[in-house]
Amino acid sequence: MKKTIIFLLSSLFVLSCSEVKQEKELKPNIIYILADDLGYGDLSCYGQHNFQTPHLDNLARQGMKFTQHYSGSTVCAPSRSSLMTGLHTGHTPIRGNKELKIEGQSSLPASSLTLAELLKEAGYKTGAFGKWGLGFIGEEGDPNKQGFDEFYGYNCQRMAHRYYPPYLWHNETKEFLKGNDWTNTITYAPDKIQEATLRFIEENKDTTFFAYVPLVLPHAELISPNDSLLQQFKGKFEEKPYLPTNSYTSDYGPDIIPHQYCSQDSPYAVFASMVTRLDAYVGQIVTKLEELGIKKNTIIMFASDNGPHEEGGANPEFFNSAGGLRGVKRDLYEGGIRTPMIVVWPDKVKAGATSNHISAFWDIMPTCAEIAGVQLKSETDGISFLPELLGQKEQKKHEYLYWEFSERGGRQAIRMGDWKAVVYDLQKDPNPKIQLYNLAEDEWENNDISSEHPEIVSKMNQLMKDARVESQLFPLFN
Repeated sequence: MKKTIIFLLSSLFVLSCSEVKQEKELKPNIIYILADDLGYGDLSCYGQHNFQTPHLDNLARQGMKFTQHYSGSTVCAPSRSSLMTGLHTGHTPIRGNKELKIEGQSSLPASSLTLAELLKEAGYKTGAFGKWGLGFIGEEGDPNKQGFDEFYGYNCQRMAHRYYPPYLWHNETKEFLKGNDWTNTITYAPDKIQEATLRFIEENKDTTFFAYVPLVLPHAELISPNDSLLQQFKGKFEEKPYLPTNSYTSDYGPDIIPHQYCSQDSPYAVFASMVTRLDAYVGQIVTKLEELGIKKNTIIMFASDNGPHEEGGANPEFFNSAGGLRGVKRDLYEGGIRTPMIVVWPDKVKAGATSNHISAFWDIMPTCAEIAGVQLKSETDGISFLPELLGQKEQKKHEYLYWEFSERGGRQAIRMGDWKAVVYDLQKDPNPKIQLYNLAEDEWENNDISSEHPEIVSKMNQLMKDARVESQLFPLFN
C-alpha cells in the first residue's frame, strides 16, 4: 500500500513538473502592426474627432497605451531599418530613402541581425505582410534573406505609392492582381495583403509565430474602393480637391508615372476611410485570434513609422493628425517622430494602462528578445521595456534618444529626459544653431530656450557627435 502511494505521489510530481515546464516553454506569438504615415493624433483614442477607430480604441482599453513612444526615423526606410536592427539612425545601416533605378531601395546588409532572424532562431515562424523597402528581391536585403519565412506585399516603397498596382510580391514571385494594369483599378492591394496576413495566422495557429504587418495605409496616394467605408464620409467634409495640375500628380492610364499620386476630388473623405479601413483590418486580426483560440497567448503591438504626410492631397492640419505636436513627416520635431503605440498581452499587460515611459523603435528588438527568452547577441541602442509592460518597478531608462536625417539639408535631434534638442540645415552651416526645448513645459516646441541653458546645449552638442558613426551611403554632412 505504501509503495502504491509513493508511486502515485511520484507520478503526480512528475506530471506537475512536466506541466510547469511546458507552461514555462510556451512562448507567446507576436504580431507587430505598423501603420504608414499615421500621425500621433490620427486615432480616436489619441484625440481624433473627425472619425473613430473603434478597434484600435478597444486594443487600448485591453492593454497599454504609450504616450511617449518614438518611431525610428521621420521617413519610411530608415524607420523600418531601426525597427528591424534595434539601432537608431546614428548606427542603423539604412538612414534614408535611397531608391534603386527601377524598383526597390538600398539593402540591409547580410551582416545585420534583424528582429525576424532573432525570433526565427528562437523557434518562431516568421512572416511579413505589407511594405518592405529595405532591399530588392534576390539581393541581400530581400526579406526572405533577412529572416522572414514568408513575405507578401510591396517590396518597393515607391511602388507602394499606388494602391492598384499590377502585381505584389509573394516571396520571389510576382503575383498579378486581377484587373489591375495601371489603367483599370479593380483589386485593392491592401485587401489582398490583409488576406495573406490572416491566412498566415491561421496556418500557424499550432506553432509559435511572429507576424510583421507593415500596412501601407494611410500613406498617399489617397484612394479607396467605393464601398461602405468610403460612403460614410462622402459629403461630410468641405473638400479641397487634389487636382491633376499638381506637379506630383499622375492619374491611372496609359501615361501613368507609377511613383506619383492620383488626383482626388474628395481627399478628406478618402483619408478618413483609409484610416477606418486600417482600423477594420486590426479588428479582423483580433477576431481571427479569437476564432482560433490563441488570442490569450498572442502579443499585439501597434505603431506608425513616422508622422503624418502632406502628399496626395492629405491635410494633417485639418485633421490635427499630429495631435497638436509640432511638425509632420520629414521633421524631427515631435510631430514627425512621436507615434501612437499600443501593446496588448492578455493577463500580462494591465488592461487600460497608460505609460509615459520614453521608448523608441530600437527598443522593440531587445523587448522581443526578452519576451522570447533569447539572448540578443548583436549590439543594440535599445532597452527592453518588458518590465514596463508587466508593471514592474525596475524598468531601465534611456540616457537619451537620438535621430539623424540626411535629407532636407541634414537634421539631428536628441531627447534627454524632458530636454529636446533639434538642429536643422547641417549641410549649410558648419556651426548650426541648436534649438532647445523643455517638453515637460513646452510639448509643442514653441519656445526655444537654448540661450537660457548653455550648459545643456553644450552637452547635447557633444552627444550628437558621440551618438553616431558616419555613413558613406547616407552622409549627414557635406
